[in-house]
Amino acid sequence: MGSHEVDAKLWVKSSYSGENGGNCVEVAPRFPGAVPVRDSKDPDGPVLVVGRSAWTVFIAALR
Repeated sequence: MGSHEVDAKLWVKSSYSGENGGNCVEVAPRFPGAVPVRDSKDPDGPVLVVGRSAWTVFIAALR
């Protein structure tokens, strides 16, 4: 999947990323059926698509 396949309005970045972006990822949590993830510095680059249940487990482990 490429970034162009996800509506630009769906991408969000963490509020912890700061003013100048930094080394962040963007996610599209409202994308149907999965959670696309991309590098914020390369918005036209590749997208990693993660299943919703795997994403939930990943986020829970980070907290």
